[in-house]
Formats: sequence, C-alpha cells, structure tokens
Amino acid sequence: MTLRITKNGYKLSKVFYHLVHEEILPGIDIDADYFWEEFSNVLTEFTPRNEILLETRNVMQSKIDSWHSGKNNQPTSKKEYQAFLTSIGYLVPEKEGFVIATRNVDPEVAIIAGPQLVVPLMNARFALNAANARWGSLYDALYGSDIISDGTASEMSASLPGKYNPLRGALVQTYAKDFLDESFPLTDNSHKAVTDYSVVNNTLVAQLRERSTTSLVDQKQLVGYKGSSAKPTAILLINNGLHIEVQIDDTDPIGKADAASIKDILMESALTTIQDCEDSIAAVDAEDKILVYRNWLGLMKGDLTETFSKGGRSITRQLNPDRHYTSAKGKQITLPGRSLQFIRNVGHLMTTNLVLTGAGNEVPEGIVDAVITSLIALHDLRTDSSLQNSQYKSIYIVKPKMHGPEEVKFTTDLFGRVEACLGLPSNTIKLGIMDEERRTSANLKECIRAAKDRVAFINTGFLDRTGDEIHTSMLAGAMVRKDLMKHEKWISVYEERNVRIGLETGFKGKAQIGKGMWAVPDQMSAMLEEKIAHLQAGANCAWVPSPTAATLHALHYHQINVAEVQSRLLAEFAENGYQHDDLSDLLTIPLLKNKGELTEQAIQNELDNNVQGLLGYVVRWVDQGIGCSTVPDINNIGRMEDRATLRISSQHICNWLHHEILTEQQIIDSLQKMAEVVDKQNNGDPNYHAMSPNFEQSIAYQAAKDLIFKGRQQPSGYTEPLLHKRRKQIKNVSQTILAK
Repeated sequence: MTLRITKNGYKLSKVFYHLVHEEILPGIDIDADYFWEEFSNVLTEFTPRNEILLETRNVMQSKIDSWHSGKNNQPTSKKEYQAFLTSIGYLVPEKEGFVIATRNVDPEVAIIAGPQLVVPLMNARFALNAANARWGSLYDALYGSDIISDGTASEMSASLPGKYNPLRGALVQTYAKDFLDESFPLTDNSHKAVTDYSVVNNTLVAQLRERSTTSLVDQKQLVGYKGSSAKPTAILLINNGLHIEVQIDDTDPIGKADAASIKDILMESALTTIQDCEDSIAAVDAEDKILVYRNWLGLMKGDLTETFSKGGRSITRQLNPDRHYTSAKGKQITLPGRSLQFIRNVGHLMTTNLVLTGAGNEVPEGIVDAVITSLIALHDLRTDSSLQNSQYKSIYIVKPKMHGPEEVKFTTDLFGRVEACLGLPSNTIKLGIMDEERRTSANLKECIRAAKDRVAFINTGFLDRTGDEIHTSMLAGAMVRKDLMKHEKWISVYEERNVRIGLETGFKGKAQIGKGMWAVPDQMSAMLEEKIAHLQAGANCAWVPSPTAATLHALHYHQINVAEVQSRLLAEFAENGYQHDDLSDLLTIPLLKNKGELTEQAIQNELDNNVQGLLGYVVRWVDQGIGCSTVPDINNIGRMEDRATLRISSQHICNWLHHEILTEQQIIDSLQKMAEVVDKQNNGDPNYHAMSPNFEQSIAYQAAKDLIFKGRQQPSGYTEPLLHKRRKQIKNVSQTILAK
C-alpha cells in the first residue's frame, strides 16, 4: 500500500511528496506550503474540465458509431458526411486568417532546421545519449551502418569485433569527402585533393597536392577553428544553419590514412530532443513516475549521470559541455554541446496514483505532469550554468493526443495557470501540438489559433493518426490492409495540409513543423533515400530513432535549405489565394473496396503480421516495463515499436473481426502460433518470460488478447488502460515474491 501525506484535501504519495520537498523545491525559491496549495488549486480547477472533455469524446464517438450503423454504413456523400460531423461539433467553423505570436523561441526551434530525437525519459542512459546527440561522428555513423555496402562481404562488411577494416574505412572517407564537395565546395577543385588546411586573413586556405592553393566558394561558410590558425586541429564550417567540425590529426590512425590528416567530421545533428513521458515509456505507478521526474530534474539541473558497464569497463555518462572555437577574426565562439530539450507530457486520458482525491480517486496524470515538469524546469530558467537548456528562458512541452480546438484551449489555459502558480511570465511554457488525432487534423487551423501565443511545434504522426482513423470509423466498414494505408488519399492530404496550415499561420521563423519517425533503425540507407522527402515537403524537423540516425539525417539538411522551400511554398499558397478544399479528402475513410479481393492467404498474412508485432511489443512492455524498443517483425527485421504502433495493429484486427473478415478462432490460433515465434525471437534474453505453451498463465499474452477482444471498447482505441492494468499485475506479483 502506498504511504500517503494529506495536503489541502489531496492524498499525496509519500515518495512524490519527498521528491518535491527534498529534490525539486530546493534552489528555486518557492515556498513549500504555497506550492502545495497552488498545486491543489490547479487540480481542483482543471480536473472537472478534463473529465468533461473525455466525456465529449465518448459522446461524439457514440454519435459517429450510430451514423455508421444505420443506413449510412458508409458515407453516401462527402457533403452529407461533413454536415453530420459539423452538426455534432466534430468539425468547427474555420475563422479568418491569423499569424501565431509566439516569442522567446530558441533558434533550434524557430530558425534552424534539423533532426529531432524522441527518447524514453524513464531510461537515464538513453536520455543522456539523446541530449548529447547534438554532435555526432559522421565517420562512425557511416562505418557502422548499411550506407557503405558495395564490394565483397569480406572487404566491405562491418569489421570483426575490436578490429578496424581499412578498406571499409577508405570508403567512409571517400563518402565524407563527397559530402564536403557538395555542401562546402572549393573553387575549381575537390577536398579529395587537399593536403593541408589553414586559416589566413579570415579565409580558409586549402593546400593542394600540386602545391597550389584554393579556398571555399563561399567564404561565409567558414566560422572558426581550434588550435592555431596555421595548423588547426579542427575547422568549423556552417551550411544552411548547421555546423560541421572537420577534425585534423596526423597522429591519429584514421588521420594518417588521409591526405589532409582528417580523422573525422563531427556533424551538428539532433538540434532538439523530445524527452518522452508518454508512448515510449511504461510508467504505471508512483514508483515509475518518480524515476521519470527525477531524470528530467537531472537534465534541467545539469547533473544527471548514469554509470554502466560496456566492454568490460565501467562508464559514467553525463551531459556534454559546450564547444569552444576561435573565429576567423580571432574572437572566441561557443556553441551548444547538447540538444535543446523538449518534454512530452501524457495526454488527457490517464490518471495517476501519485495523487488521490479525498474520495480516493486518482487525478489526471496530464495535469500533474504540466505542474511538475514545469516546476522542475525552473532549475534551468533560474541558472546561468554552462549546461543551460533554453537560452531564451522557455519551457517546451509537447502535448499528445489532443482532440480538437477545445482540448488545445484546455491545455493552453492549464499552462497559463501553471505559469501563474510558478511566478512565470505569460507564455513561458511553449506548446507542441501533435497532429495525431483525426479531430485535430480536421480542425488544425483552429487548434493552432487556440494556442497562437505559445505554440512552438506541430507535427504529423502516421501511426497514432491511423489508429484514430480506424477507431473513429470502426463501424463504417472494413479497412484496407495496414501496409496499404500509406497509399490512401487521406494520408497524403494529411501530411501536406499540416505543413500548409503551419506555414499559413506564420510558423516560418517562429516554430517547428515536424514529420514522423523513421521506424527501421538498421536500414539507414533506405532512410537516406526516403526521409529527404520530409524536407522537400517543407518540414523543418523530423523524428529519428537514434543518435546515429540523427547524424545521417543531418546530411539532408545540408542538401536542402528548408527555409527556401518554405518561402517557395508560401509564395505558391499566396498565388493560389490560400484557397484549399482538401478537407473532403482528409475525411475520406480508408475502406476496403471489395472484401472479395482478399484471398484467404492474404487475410492470414495480414493477421499474423499484426499479431506478431503486437505480441513482440506487448510482452516486453508488460513483463519488463520496456516502453519502446526495436522488435523483430515477422521477417526478423528490427522495427521500432511503441504504443502508437500497437494502437494501429490492435485496432486493425478489431476492425476486421467486427466486419467478419476474421473469426475469433482465427485470431486465437494466430496468437498462439505467433507467441511461439516471438518466444524464439527472444530466446537470448535472460529476462524474457515465454508466453507458450502456458498461454493462460502468461499475463503478457492475456494483455495481447485484451487489446484485440476488448480493443473496440477502449476510449479512442488507446492501449494504455489495458497495458497499465496488466503491467501492475506483473509488478504486484514481483513484489509479493520479494516479500516472501
């Protein structure tokens, strides 16, 4: 039983109370009694509003289900369907144009385009890795990925453990020199011909093999250097707002093999990181939540460390310091050594046992997150430490799973109330709106209007957006196969519309327009081929799954000037009079055109694929508390899974079951068959608990069944309630065993 301390009518978990008193409040000059009174007032004021919003979701979904259940099993006309959605308040009138007024936004958000990491905050090591991913080695990223893949396996495959393959290394160096030629061209020559670099009279001088010299086509790309100007150990260059550091060392084994003694190229990579309290973690109780808050506190105070064993050595990781250079004119330059940190709070749905009402009910977790993560961020705002996060004294909170303008307005009001509670200027807390629910997509302009003074981020999220698409229109008919969903009309309109509305409401130079995750961490070559499309579409940030991926994705931002793309798009919008009739396409339900087109084998393949991915993720979530990981799919390709991927898989099976493409017995058979597959895929994990053959005794297996057979009844098709219930079962069993 959790020990409680009562404050102002609320029962606080004792560990939570002591975290605030002993670790958070010291050093930020806020009286404890005042804080707890204000905290209680915020809960009392906003909890009823939160409950009303959740009930509104339920009422709207019930009306949509009724619409699809009768004669209107499929919308007979787009006009009629939109009129219905308007009549129930699902669609709201779009008002006159406006421009966001967000101020005090750090340049990493407002001006510079670059990769964005999302990382589970519950894991301190991962959180530190992401924060330190502002700079990454291009050589390491190329050498350790599938980018370099030509030649025979013996020559070009990754080297044996502990050994360096010089043939592969040479290909990496060639690739890097090609990058330098493309992004930092020399006058009438190539970086491959350079034997020495120096800085003379504010100019980069490149010595060539034939003893002549050349320089940069654009001398503005030279920012500075390390060491002496005549013999620099590093050259700092800039292109499209992103820096690179060309490291020079003729005593280094890699540098010795290079004509110009270049040992590496450091790329400015993950400009921003979202430290995640939501889909990528498994925080189900006070114990878990304290760990999350404590890690955020360490990041904001700059003292987070993590010690671990790697290669037989004990390693302690901490936040990287800033980087220092001498400018071409001899002045000192300092660049951030860390990514700018956002934090993603939980949505409106879940509650937490950190705090109970007088009647013993859990309070909304999102409200607690808003207060406590902002309180912790005061440590950053009130310090002049070299490890400071926001140079503009702002707090960046991403809020997921909001449904429409009314819920955005609620979040904006909540943040304003938190600012008043903490004595912060209005709009210190910047809001990131995740455009991942259908009602938000359809009303995006009005959602942005509701937060126009503090919005700093919007993005698209295909997986959650598709999960909501399926759940919202569950009764309209059977959905297309999951792998064909990206080819449906609504998805292309969704991606384009998000950028257009962001630009039309003034995001250029003020805020981020983001795109979703690359979900296959080992397929970096494919990422380089495909993810450049995000920049071409006008997005100035996009999610990547690892620091390595951030370094490689940074190459795209040297190839394309996103600010120029956005200016071109704005000119096109203005030329067209900002008239766009894309809402009908956005609301086109991705229905299967003809059930008869599916063969029995195609149905079985779709089911097995969905079930295998679902089980592979759920068994780690429930049994081990791993909220995000690379899970091998049915073809043993590692794919990044979190609750968003789980939502789409579970809802798709629910949809096909409801429309009798699948039977309950088919699903049970697939669950048992795929459980054996997942067990074999995890047989090297000493912490893994097999689901087969004792399926009824496996709590993780039961959770997977719940997600399918109870999934249709879950609010918005969310997976959290069922996952949390089963994870708590596991933790209770473990605690009982320990007690004995």
